[in-house]
Amino acid sequence: MTDVMDSEAVPETTRADWQSDQEVRWCPGCGDYSILTALQLLLPDLGVRREKTVFISGIGCAARFPYYMNTYGMHSIHGRAPAIATGLALARPDLDIWVVGGDGDMLSIGGNHLIHALRRNTNLNILLFNNQIYGLTKGQFSPTSETGKITKSSPVGLISEPFNPISVAIGAEASFVARTHDMDRKHLQEMFARAHAHSGASFVEVYQNCNVFNDGAFAEITKKDARDDMLINLVHGEPIQFGSEGQFGVVQSADGVEIVNVSDVGVESLLVHDETRSNPSTAFALSRLASRPNTATPVGVFRAVEREEYASAMSDQVMGVTEERGRGQLKDLLHSLPTWEV
Repeated sequence: MTDVMDSEAVPETTRADWQSDQEVRWCPGCGDYSILTALQLLLPDLGVRREKTVFISGIGCAARFPYYMNTYGMHSIHGRAPAIATGLALARPDLDIWVVGGDGDMLSIGGNHLIHALRRNTNLNILLFNNQIYGLTKGQFSPTSETGKITKSSPVGLISEPFNPISVAIGAEASFVARTHDMDRKHLQEMFARAHAHSGASFVEVYQNCNVFNDGAFAEITKKDARDDMLINLVHGEPIQFGSEGQFGVVQSADGVEIVNVSDVGVESLLVHDETRSNPSTAFALSRLASRPNTATPVGVFRAVEREEYASAMSDQVMGVTEERGRGQLKDLLHSLPTWEV
């Protein structure tokens, strides 16, 4: 049945086909609305089937996502969405699997599962909604909250340094890493489409406003009158240049990369972005430009490299061993060495 279905043309769909019958229930003004809309509008253009699409989430505000998609889905347990999605991808490599979670869900209790899903390079589309706060539990600091932040769980200021999700992903050797934000639907859809087209684990961080517990966290970067001077658009093969008049640029330096005035160095000295570079050091250096609040921030694709996809490699390995040794029997395995008697 699956083979017959796959050989047939994918039926045309609209956004309405991807919307479930559930009332969307986030706080009015939440950035999750714009992310949901962007993805629902994009999916009809990706040429995929609803019955072969799965959304898996953990716990948190972002984790309500599967309820609102007219696809298969699972609202799983805190931090375990990447692990559950990995198991599904190994068992059903024909499925189109999206993993959705927040910064608290994926970078605290779920941090270990996230980095190993990226390291393995299982074919998953992982979307991390970063609002720098715990929203569902009403305003505690998260792993991405900035040092000094006043929250209900840090009433005199947060002491610890925050995670940079892009740095974490690149450090885990993720083969596709990108960043976007909830105020630009076109850019959201471009990053989601790029992630979906990638073979292996794709990771997209989305700056998402929590207008109740952390309103305006990214306003100095994402509001319309600030974007030209604060967002560094990474475009493969082009010099990294930004600003309302193209007055700023990025060059390599002894410490990695730094922002300069183009008039001081010339366009020819700017770093040309190469998202396919196998060595992740430059991509990591670019991620560090956003290591402090309200500083010029790179958006776009940091890294897109080809690497063996885990589920395919595992399937090939199993098939090879089966051809060489036969299917084997569970009874023989249970009675193989080492065993002991009691």
